[in-house]
Amino acid sequence: MTSVSERFQQLRDRNACALIPFITAGDPDLETTAEALRTLDRQGADLIELGVPYSDPLADGPVIQAAATRALQRGVQLEDVLNLVRQVSPELSAPIILFTYYNPILNRGLETFLKDIYAAGVRGIVVPDLPLEEMAGLLGVAEQVGVEVVLLVAPTTPAERIHAIAAQSQGFIYLVSVTGVTGMRTEIQSRVQALLSELKQITAKPVGVGFGVSEPEQARQLKQWGADAVIVGSAFVKRLADQAGLAEVDRFCQQLKSALQ
Repeated sequence: MTSVSERFQQLRDRNACALIPFITAGDPDLETTAEALRTLDRQGADLIELGVPYSDPLADGPVIQAAATRALQRGVQLEDVLNLVRQVSPELSAPIILFTYYNPILNRGLETFLKDIYAAGVRGIVVPDLPLEEMAGLLGVAEQVGVEVVLLVAPTTPAERIHAIAAQSQGFIYLVSVTGVTGMRTEIQSRVQALLSELKQITAKPVGVGFGVSEPEQARQLKQWGADAVIVGSAFVKRLADQAGLAEVDRFCQQLKSALQ
Protein backbone atom coordinates (compact mmCIF):
# COMPACT_ATOMS: atom_id res chain seq x y z
CA MET A 1 0.00 0.00 0.00
CA THR A 2 1.32 3.44 -0.99
CA SER A 3 2.57 5.71 1.80
CA VAL A 4 1.84 9.43 2.03
CA SER A 5 5.44 10.32 1.14
CA GLU A 6 5.48 7.90 -1.79
CA ARG A 7 2.30 9.42 -3.19
CA PHE A 8 3.75 12.93 -2.99
CA GLN A 9 6.94 11.76 -4.72
CA GLN A 10 4.83 10.27 -7.52
CA LEU A 11 3.03 13.60 -7.87
CA ARG A 12 6.27 15.59 -7.88
CA ASP A 13 7.63 13.37 -10.63
CA ARG A 14 4.63 14.50 -12.72
CA ASN A 15 4.76 18.11 -11.46
CA ALA A 16 1.19 17.63 -10.19
CA CYS A 17 -0.71 19.18 -7.28
CA ALA A 18 -2.54 16.72 -5.03
CA LEU A 19 -6.25 16.83 -4.31
CA ILE A 20 -7.04 15.72 -0.74
CA PRO A 21 -10.77 15.53 0.05
CA PHE A 22 -11.94 15.23 3.67
CA ILE A 23 -15.09 13.41 4.77
CA THR A 24 -16.43 12.49 8.21
CA ALA A 25 -16.72 8.74 8.84
CA GLY A 26 -20.29 7.62 9.53
CA ASP A 27 -22.14 10.62 8.09
CA PRO A 28 -24.73 10.08 6.80
CA ASP A 29 -23.89 6.42 7.55
CA LEU A 30 -20.95 4.03 7.29
CA GLU A 31 -22.17 2.45 4.05
CA THR A 32 -22.31 5.86 2.36
CA THR A 33 -18.86 6.72 3.73
CA ALA A 34 -17.48 3.55 2.16
CA GLU A 35 -19.03 4.40 -1.19
CA ALA A 36 -17.82 8.00 -0.92
CA LEU A 37 -14.25 6.77 -0.42
CA ARG A 38 -14.56 4.66 -3.57
CA THR A 39 -16.09 7.58 -5.48
CA LEU A 40 -13.37 10.03 -4.46
CA ASP A 41 -10.67 7.54 -5.36
CA ARG A 42 -12.27 6.82 -8.71
CA GLN A 43 -12.50 10.53 -9.54
CA GLY A 44 -8.83 11.13 -8.91
CA ALA A 45 -8.37 12.02 -5.24
CA ASP A 46 -4.65 11.61 -4.59
CA LEU A 47 -5.01 11.10 -0.84
CA ILE A 48 -8.16 11.06 1.32
CA GLU A 49 -8.55 12.49 4.81
CA LEU A 50 -11.08 10.62 6.94
CA GLY A 51 -12.38 12.27 10.11
CA VAL A 52 -13.07 10.21 13.23
CA PRO A 53 -16.30 11.53 14.85
CA TYR A 54 -15.48 13.26 18.11
CA SER A 55 -17.65 14.94 20.73
CA ASP A 56 -15.56 18.10 21.17
CA PRO A 57 -14.00 18.88 17.77
CA LEU A 58 -12.31 22.19 18.56
CA ALA A 59 -10.66 22.67 15.15
CA ASP A 60 -13.81 21.97 13.15
CA GLY A 61 -16.35 24.47 11.88
CA PRO A 62 -20.14 24.04 12.03
CA VAL A 63 -20.49 21.77 8.98
CA ILE A 64 -17.99 19.17 10.16
CA GLN A 65 -19.09 19.50 13.79
CA ALA A 66 -22.67 18.74 12.73
CA ALA A 67 -21.52 15.74 10.70
CA ALA A 68 -19.55 14.37 13.66
CA THR A 69 -22.55 14.87 15.96
CA ARG A 70 -24.84 12.99 13.57
CA ALA A 71 -22.35 10.12 13.30
CA LEU A 72 -21.98 9.89 17.08
CA GLN A 73 -25.76 9.92 17.51
CA ARG A 74 -25.88 6.89 15.23
CA GLY A 75 -23.37 5.16 17.50
CA VAL A 76 -20.31 5.36 15.24
CA GLN A 77 -17.13 4.64 17.21
CA LEU A 78 -13.43 4.37 16.40
CA GLU A 79 -13.67 0.61 15.92
CA ASP A 80 -16.37 1.13 13.30
CA VAL A 81 -14.14 3.58 11.45
CA LEU A 82 -11.21 1.13 11.48
CA ASN A 83 -13.44 -1.70 10.26
CA LEU A 84 -14.58 0.57 7.43
CA VAL A 85 -11.00 1.40 6.45
CA ARG A 86 -10.04 -2.27 6.69
CA GLN A 87 -12.87 -3.11 4.30
CA VAL A 88 -12.35 -0.36 1.72
CA SER A 89 -8.64 0.54 1.70
CA PRO A 90 -7.53 -2.49 -0.38
CA GLU A 91 -9.74 -1.14 -3.20
CA LEU A 92 -8.24 2.36 -3.13
CA SER A 93 -5.25 3.90 -4.85
CA ALA A 94 -5.34 6.96 -2.54
CA PRO A 95 -3.62 6.57 0.86
CA ILE A 96 -5.95 7.31 3.78
CA ILE A 97 -5.02 9.96 6.35
CA LEU A 98 -6.93 9.76 9.63
CA PHE A 99 -7.99 13.05 11.24
CA THR A 100 -8.51 12.46 14.96
CA TYR A 101 -8.24 14.30 18.24
CA TYR A 102 -5.81 13.01 20.85
CA ASN A 103 -8.26 11.57 23.38
CA PRO A 104 -9.13 8.44 21.32
CA ILE A 105 -5.39 7.79 20.92
CA LEU A 106 -4.81 8.19 24.65
CA ASN A 107 -7.71 5.89 25.51
CA ARG A 108 -6.45 3.11 23.26
CA GLY A 109 -2.78 3.56 24.09
CA LEU A 110 -0.33 5.24 21.73
CA GLU A 111 1.43 2.19 20.32
CA THR A 112 -1.72 0.07 20.14
CA PHE A 113 -3.63 2.85 18.38
CA LEU A 114 -0.94 3.38 15.75
CA LYS A 115 -0.46 -0.33 15.09
CA ASP A 116 -4.23 -0.82 14.81
CA ILE A 117 -4.76 2.00 12.33
CA TYR A 118 -1.77 0.88 10.25
CA ALA A 119 -3.10 -2.69 10.14
CA ALA A 120 -6.48 -1.33 9.03
CA GLY A 121 -4.86 0.52 6.10
CA VAL A 122 -4.30 4.06 7.40
CA ARG A 123 -1.01 5.61 6.25
CA GLY A 124 -1.14 9.12 7.73
CA ILE A 125 -2.60 10.92 10.73
CA VAL A 126 -3.47 14.50 11.71
CA VAL A 127 -3.98 15.28 15.42
CA PRO A 128 -4.98 18.97 15.62
CA ASP A 129 -5.17 19.29 19.41
CA LEU A 130 -1.73 17.85 20.24
CA PRO A 131 0.84 20.68 20.53
CA LEU A 132 4.32 20.37 19.08
CA GLU A 133 5.85 20.22 22.57
CA GLU A 134 3.94 16.98 23.28
CA MET A 135 4.33 15.44 19.84
CA ALA A 136 7.66 13.59 20.28
CA GLY A 137 6.16 10.32 21.55
CA LEU A 138 3.61 10.14 18.75
CA LEU A 139 6.16 10.99 16.08
CA GLY A 140 8.64 8.39 17.30
CA VAL A 141 6.22 5.48 17.55
CA ALA A 142 4.44 6.43 14.31
CA GLU A 143 7.72 6.36 12.41
CA GLN A 144 8.45 2.86 13.71
CA VAL A 145 4.95 1.64 12.80
CA GLY A 146 4.78 3.23 9.34
CA VAL A 147 2.14 5.92 9.91
CA GLU A 148 3.21 9.46 8.97
CA VAL A 149 2.19 12.28 11.33
CA VAL A 150 1.24 15.46 9.49
CA LEU A 151 1.72 18.67 11.50
CA LEU A 152 -0.15 21.95 11.05
CA VAL A 153 1.08 25.50 10.47
CA ALA A 154 -1.36 28.39 10.95
CA PRO A 155 -1.25 32.01 9.70
CA THR A 156 -0.46 33.07 13.28
CA THR A 157 2.40 30.59 13.83
CA PRO A 158 5.67 32.41 14.72
CA ALA A 159 8.63 31.95 12.36
CA GLU A 160 10.72 29.97 14.86
CA ARG A 161 7.85 27.55 15.43
CA ILE A 162 7.26 27.17 11.69
CA HIS A 163 10.87 25.99 11.35
CA ALA A 164 10.38 23.41 14.13
CA ILE A 165 7.11 22.13 12.66
CA ALA A 166 8.59 21.90 9.17
CA ALA A 167 11.52 19.89 10.52
CA GLN A 168 9.32 17.36 12.33
CA SER A 169 6.26 16.97 10.13
CA GLN A 170 6.07 13.68 8.25
CA GLY A 171 4.59 13.13 4.79
CA PHE A 172 3.77 16.78 4.21
CA ILE A 173 3.09 20.03 6.07
CA TYR A 174 -0.56 21.02 6.55
CA LEU A 175 -0.88 24.78 6.08
CA VAL A 176 -4.08 26.12 7.62
CA SER A 177 -5.32 28.86 5.29
CA VAL A 178 -7.35 30.79 7.87
CA THR A 179 -7.24 31.82 11.50
CA GLY A 180 -9.94 29.77 13.21
CA VAL A 181 -11.86 26.59 12.49
CA THR A 182 -12.59 24.69 9.29
CA GLY A 183 -15.37 25.87 7.01
CA MET A 184 -16.26 27.12 3.54
CA ARG A 185 -15.06 30.61 2.61
CA THR A 186 -15.27 32.65 -0.56
CA GLU A 187 -11.69 33.99 -0.46
CA ILE A 188 -8.31 32.61 0.56
CA GLN A 189 -6.35 34.88 2.89
CA SER A 190 -3.44 36.61 1.16
CA ARG A 191 -1.16 35.61 4.06
CA VAL A 192 -1.27 32.05 2.67
CA GLN A 193 0.78 33.01 -0.38
CA ALA A 194 3.50 34.49 1.82
CA LEU A 195 3.46 31.47 4.14
CA LEU A 196 3.75 29.09 1.21
CA SER A 197 6.75 31.00 -0.05
CA GLU A 198 8.29 31.00 3.43
CA LEU A 199 7.82 27.27 3.87
CA LYS A 200 9.31 26.55 0.44
CA GLN A 201 12.46 28.42 1.48
CA ILE A 202 12.99 26.40 4.66
CA THR A 203 11.95 22.88 3.66
CA ALA A 204 11.74 20.57 0.65
CA LYS A 205 8.74 18.79 2.18
CA PRO A 206 5.42 19.12 0.33
CA VAL A 207 2.93 21.68 1.64
CA GLY A 208 -0.82 21.08 1.56
CA VAL A 209 -3.28 23.93 2.13
CA GLY A 210 -6.65 23.38 3.82
CA PHE A 211 -9.38 24.96 5.99
CA GLY A 212 -11.72 27.21 4.01
CA VAL A 213 -11.14 25.89 0.48
CA SER A 214 -14.54 25.37 -1.12
CA GLU A 215 -14.37 26.22 -4.83
CA PRO A 216 -12.39 24.98 -7.86
CA GLU A 217 -11.08 28.50 -8.52
CA GLN A 218 -9.58 28.65 -5.02
CA ALA A 219 -7.88 25.30 -5.61
CA ARG A 220 -6.45 26.59 -8.88
CA GLN A 221 -5.17 29.73 -7.15
CA LEU A 222 -3.44 27.73 -4.44
CA LYS A 223 -1.71 25.59 -7.03
CA GLN A 224 -0.51 28.74 -8.79
CA TRP A 225 0.85 30.02 -5.48
CA GLY A 226 2.93 26.85 -5.13
CA ALA A 227 0.84 24.49 -3.00
CA ASP A 228 1.74 20.83 -3.39
CA ALA A 229 -1.75 19.79 -2.26
CA VAL A 230 -5.19 21.31 -1.79
CA ILE A 231 -7.32 19.94 1.06
CA VAL A 232 -11.10 20.37 0.80
CA GLY A 233 -13.30 19.39 3.74
CA SER A 234 -16.52 21.19 4.62
CA ALA A 235 -17.59 21.51 0.99
CA PHE A 236 -17.42 17.71 0.58
CA VAL A 237 -19.03 17.01 3.97
CA LYS A 238 -21.93 19.34 3.17
CA ARG A 239 -22.55 17.72 -0.20
CA LEU A 240 -22.42 14.22 1.24
CA ALA A 241 -25.07 15.13 3.81
CA ASP A 242 -27.49 16.34 1.13
CA GLN A 243 -30.04 14.12 -0.59
CA ALA A 244 -28.03 13.71 -3.79
CA GLY A 245 -24.86 13.27 -1.74
CA LEU A 246 -22.77 10.74 -3.64
CA ALA A 247 -23.63 12.19 -7.04
CA GLU A 248 -22.67 15.67 -5.81
CA VAL A 249 -19.41 14.38 -4.30
CA ASP A 250 -18.60 12.71 -7.61
CA ARG A 251 -19.29 15.89 -9.62
CA PHE A 252 -17.45 18.21 -7.20
CA CYS A 253 -14.38 15.97 -7.07
CA GLN A 254 -14.23 16.02 -10.87
CA GLN A 255 -14.44 19.84 -10.88
CA LEU A 256 -11.63 20.20 -8.33
CA LYS A 257 -9.45 17.68 -10.11
CA SER A 258 -9.91 19.53 -13.40
CA ALA A 259 -8.99 22.83 -11.73
CA LEU A 260 -5.69 21.34 -10.54
CA GLN A 261 -4.67 19.91 -13.90
